[in-house]
Amino acid sequence: MKIIIFLKEVKQELKKVTWPTKQETIKYTVIVIGASLVIAVILGGFDLIFMELLEKFILKI
Repeated sequence: MKIIIFLKEVKQELKKVTWPTKQETIKYTVIVIGASLVIAVILGGFDLIFMELLEKFILKI
């Protein structure tokens, strides 16, 4: 019985939600993918720098 009440309340709340348009969804998706790529490049750069420093000064390969 409680589950039925819960599901009815969920349905009512979902009617109040303002859903993004298709264009907004595409725009935000592109922003997220772009930001992820930028962060990946930055972290990859740091990784390369630290690997070079490790090889030069600590590992002395």
